[in-house]
Amino acid sequence: MKQGIHPNYHEVNVTCSCGNKFATKSAMEKENFNIEVCSLCHPFYTGTQKIVDTTGRVDKFNNKFGNLFKR
Repeated sequence: MKQGIHPNYHEVNVTCSCGNKFATKSAMEKENFNIEVCSLCHPFYTGTQKIVDTTGRVDKFNNKFGNLFKR
Protein backbone atom coordinates (compact mmCIF):
# COMPACT_ATOMS: atom_id res chain seq x y z
CA MET A 1 0.00 0.00 0.00
CA LYS A 2 1.17 3.50 -0.75
CA GLN A 3 1.96 5.65 2.24
CA GLY A 4 0.09 8.91 2.87
CA ILE A 5 -2.90 8.39 0.53
CA HIS A 6 -5.26 6.57 2.89
CA PRO A 7 -7.65 8.39 5.25
CA ASN A 8 -7.25 8.23 9.01
CA TYR A 9 -9.36 5.30 10.24
CA HIS A 10 -10.37 5.86 13.86
CA GLU A 11 -13.14 5.23 16.39
CA VAL A 12 -16.29 7.38 16.15
CA ASN A 13 -19.04 7.68 18.79
CA VAL A 14 -22.52 7.31 17.27
CA THR A 15 -25.66 8.61 18.99
CA CYS A 16 -29.15 7.71 17.77
CA SER A 17 -32.21 9.91 18.25
CA CYS A 18 -33.73 7.12 20.40
CA GLY A 19 -30.85 7.50 22.88
CA ASN A 20 -28.79 4.47 21.87
CA LYS A 21 -25.04 5.10 21.84
CA PHE A 22 -22.33 2.91 20.35
CA ALA A 23 -18.82 3.15 18.94
CA THR A 24 -17.70 2.18 15.46
CA LYS A 25 -14.74 2.85 13.23
CA SER A 26 -14.87 5.33 10.38
CA ALA A 27 -12.77 7.59 8.18
CA MET A 28 -14.95 10.59 9.11
CA GLU A 29 -13.16 13.58 10.55
CA LYS A 30 -15.78 13.97 13.30
CA GLU A 31 -15.42 12.24 16.65
CA ASN A 32 -19.19 12.21 17.31
CA PHE A 33 -21.91 11.35 14.81
CA ASN A 34 -25.71 11.65 15.22
CA ILE A 35 -28.13 9.38 13.37
CA GLU A 36 -31.92 9.26 13.22
CA VAL A 37 -32.50 5.49 13.14
CA CYS A 38 -30.50 2.56 14.51
CA SER A 39 -31.11 -1.17 14.84
CA LEU A 40 -32.84 -0.68 18.21
CA CYS A 41 -35.52 1.65 16.87
CA HIS A 42 -35.82 0.75 13.16
CA PRO A 43 -39.17 -0.97 12.39
CA PHE A 44 -37.48 -3.75 10.40
CA TYR A 45 -35.45 -4.86 13.42
CA THR A 46 -38.08 -4.22 16.10
CA GLY A 47 -40.97 -5.83 14.22
CA THR A 48 -43.27 -2.90 14.95
CA GLN A 49 -44.21 -1.36 11.65
CA LYS A 50 -46.80 1.36 11.43
CA ILE A 51 -48.51 2.87 8.43
CA VAL A 52 -49.18 6.59 8.65
CA ASP A 53 -52.17 7.73 6.61
CA THR A 54 -52.86 11.28 7.67
CA THR A 55 -54.69 12.57 4.61
CA GLY A 56 -56.39 9.43 3.33
CA ARG A 57 -53.80 8.86 0.63
CA VAL A 58 -54.05 5.08 0.83
CA ASP A 59 -57.83 5.18 0.42
CA LYS A 60 -57.54 7.69 -2.40
CA PHE A 61 -55.03 5.43 -4.18
CA ASN A 62 -57.18 2.34 -3.68
CA ASN A 63 -60.25 4.14 -5.03
CA LYS A 64 -58.35 5.31 -8.08
CA PHE A 65 -56.27 2.21 -8.88
CA GLY A 66 -57.88 -0.56 -6.82
CA ASN A 67 -59.28 -2.42 -9.82
CA LEU A 68 -55.87 -2.75 -11.49
CA PHE A 69 -54.38 -4.95 -8.78
CA LYS A 70 -57.25 -7.36 -8.14
CA ARG A 71 -56.64 -10.91 -9.28
